[in-house]
Parts: sequence; C-alpha cells; structure tokens
Amino acid sequence: MPGQQEVRWSQLKVGVLVIVALCALIALIFLMSNSTGGFWSGRLTLRSYFENSAGLKVGAPVLLDGVTVGNVNAIHIVTDPARRLTPVEVVMKINRKSAGDIRQDSKSSLETQGVLGDTLVDIDSKRAHGGPVENNAELPTTETPNLQDVIQASQGTIERLDTILDQVNQIADTLNSKNGSIGLLINDPTLYKKALSTLNELSAIVDEVNNGQGSVGKLIKDDTMYNRLNNMVAKAEDITTQIDNGQGTMGKLLKDDTLYKELKDTTHNLNQITATINSGQGSLGRLTKDPKMADKLSDAIDKLDSVLTQIDSGQGTMGALLKERTLYNNANKVMTDTSDLVSAIRKDPKKYLNIKFHIF
Repeated sequence: MPGQQEVRWSQLKVGVLVIVALCALIALIFLMSNSTGGFWSGRLTLRSYFENSAGLKVGAPVLLDGVTVGNVNAIHIVTDPARRLTPVEVVMKINRKSAGDIRQDSKSSLETQGVLGDTLVDIDSKRAHGGPVENNAELPTTETPNLQDVIQASQGTIERLDTILDQVNQIADTLNSKNGSIGLLINDPTLYKKALSTLNELSAIVDEVNNGQGSVGKLIKDDTMYNRLNNMVAKAEDITTQIDNGQGTMGKLLKDDTLYKELKDTTHNLNQITATINSGQGSLGRLTKDPKMADKLSDAIDKLDSVLTQIDSGQGTMGALLKERTLYNNANKVMTDTSDLVSAIRKDPKKYLNIKFHIF
C-alpha cells in the first residue's frame, strides 16, 4: 500500500502536468489568434448589410485586400423597413491595428474561397479616400453574384444550348439517313466518283494549260500576246504624249485656246440672239412676242390645211391631177405619142421636115 508521501508526489505530478497543458493551450490559442491581431489586442466592431448571406457563417474570416484582419461575430435578420432590400446584418470584429487601413468609404462584399469554397467577407479599400472607420461604423456593400445566381442566370443559355444540340442531332440523323443533298453527298459513292472524275478532268486541263496547249495555255505561255499588249500600251502612251504636247486634232482641242475663244464668241452671239428674240425684235422675236404674228401664222396653217384637205379629197386642178385616173392616162398617152413622133422623125426626117424656098 503506497505511502502518504507517494500519494502526494503523484498528485504533484498530475498538477504540474495540468499546469503545463494549460500553458500549452494558452500558447496555442495565442498563436491561432495572432493572425487577427492577437488574443489580447483591441477589437473594433463593423457592420454591413447584404441582400443574402450566401452561406456565410459566424467565425468566417474577414479579409482586407486579401489579408485576414478579423472574423464574423454575428449574422442577423433585421426588420427595419429601411433595410427591406438588404435585411442581412453581418457584424464583424476587426483588430485595431488593421482598422487604420479601413476607410469610411471602403466597400465589403461576400466572396467564396474558390468555386465551391466557404463564404467570407472581403473589404476593398483600394478606391477608398475617406477617413479611418470608427467603432460600430457601417461599411457600404458591393453585391457580387454567387454560384447560385450564376447558375440561374445561365439557365436560359443552357436551355437554348440544349435546343441547339437537339437540332444538331436531328441534322446528323438526317445526314446519316441519306436524306437531302448533303446526305447523298456524304453517303452516296456515286457523287464521290463524279467529284473525283471532275477533279481529274480539272487536273488534266491545268496540265494542258501549263504545257501551253489550247487558247488559255497559249495566252499564258506564249509571249506574243504579251508583246502585243506591250506595243499597245506603248502606242497609247505615245498618243497620250502627243495629245499632251498639243499635237493632232485632240491635242489642239485640249491645248489650243482658239476653240475656247470661238466657243465663247459663239455663246456670246447666241446670248445676243436670245436677248433680241426675248425683246421681240426681228422676225423670230415678233413671232415669239407679237400675238398678231402668231394669229397670222395660225391662220396660214389653217388655210394650208384646208388646201391640202381639198387636194386629198380630189377637189380642184391639183386634186384632180392627183386623184383622177383619166387625167393620168391622158397625160401618159400624150407622152407616149410624143415619144413615138420623135422616134419617127429621127428615122425619116425628110418625111416630116420639107423646106421649100420660093424666089420671087
């Protein structure tokens, strides 16, 4: 049976072990809390209001430009009507050493660690210019879409993509079933053979052209056409040079001022004639401006029209001459008899031309 001294010694060892364990625990807590300013450092309370907590939990880290400066202390739902659109209140505890870098216009947002990581609070002070925040200050928020919002926003795109894939599958089934022109082109070997034959013929034509055969081949390989074109270009350049130097009709037309002066004089004369006509001078001017002359001209045209109408209807001498067949026949007969008489006189002039001289 152990003595009283041994029992005391065992109790002393247990007490020393407990004290050492407590010291180690305190040191561990101190090391764990060192990232947020230390266990005994001062803390500053900040608040932000969000539309949705997005899975944020109490104790989640609070980052300032990516550096941990505190933790989420509490998450509440407020019933204030002014907070109807942002009812989620997030209370954060920030160590005072890092609070000096947070400005009154710094913005907080909810972020996730990776795609499927935990939600945390991130404070952005890069664009902030206000003074340092005070205890129980409210930080404005920047709402960022979470994974669920992204999935909901892309739901319509996914549905449209599904519809497009169904249409592509239908097109592929149609092609595999030899329906349509493309389906026949893919599955029917006849079209392939025809295409191969066409390619062979095209290859043969290209070979003939490269060998200088045929019209196209001669056009490409023979220098005669090139020389002719070169001569034509040289002649055209020579003609252009002559025209530019004022030679020939075209050159004089472009370079000589005489034509311009004559054209100017002609235009001046035409303007004078037009002015004379507009002023009512001369026959054309009176014809244009004098109503009496116009009436006389109209009366003369009417009379001429009446005379032509009478002639066309066979009235008068001219009308009978044009319309009456008897007069034409008589005139024709007279001309025929006259021609016969002239012919007879030429054959026997003595018969018709007897000259007798009587001397008294």
